[in-house]
Formats: sequence, structure tokens, C-alpha cells
Amino acid sequence: QVRLVESGGGVVQAGGSLRLSCAASGRTLSGTAMGWFRQGSGKEREFVAAITWSGGTTLYSTSVKGRFTIARDNAKNTVYLQMNSLKPDDTAVYYCAAGLPSTTRGSYDCWGQGTQVTVSS
Repeated sequence: QVRLVESGGGVVQAGGSLRLSCAASGRTLSGTAMGWFRQGSGKEREFVAAITWSGGTTLYSTSVKGRFTIARDNAKNTVYLQMNSLKPDDTAVYYCAAGLPSTTRGSYDCWGQGTQVTVSS
């Protein structure tokens, strides 16, 4: 079983940037896609971004495309989410997940505990 631990969350002003990290331990992530999801207060958990094992394919939600960038370092078993031009609507708990390259929650079978991102206006 793989264990995922997110870090890098915090409080930032609108227009600012944050970089989230997700470190994996346990079994290898070889061949595994990684995704980022988020859940705002009172909202459903929604897809943010995903990346294949090779990094050759990335997926983004419409709301973050052009502002967020997902990347991974397989040697470090770590996936990143660079978030720029942050908006108050980006405020949420951000979760990383391991599974199949997809925008749907059900395609991921391992989840981290989440990290809070708060964007002030």
C-alpha cells in the first residue's frame, strides 16, 4: 500500500502563488498516474489536475487550466502542483491521489490526508 502525504498549503493573498507537494512512500508508483483534487467547504470533491507516470500527458480542470501546473519527479516519488494567480474560489483542502489517469474520483484508489489552501481577497 502506498502512503501519500501532502504539504505546502497555507494562506496566500489573491494573485499569489503556492506549490503543493505530495510525497509517496510504501510501494513503488511505477506506472501509476497521480491526480490532485480539492474540496471547498460545503462542496463536493472536484478534480483539479492529473499526470501520467511518464509525465507525457496532463489533464486540467477548466477552472485551473493556464494557472496551475502539475509535475512529478519519479526519482523522488513526489508530485507537485504549482498554483499561480490564485483566486478566493481556489480556497479548499487539496488532496493528492494515485490511480489511473482520469478526471474522476473513482479512478484513484489511494488518497492523501489533504492540505488546506486559503486565498484571501
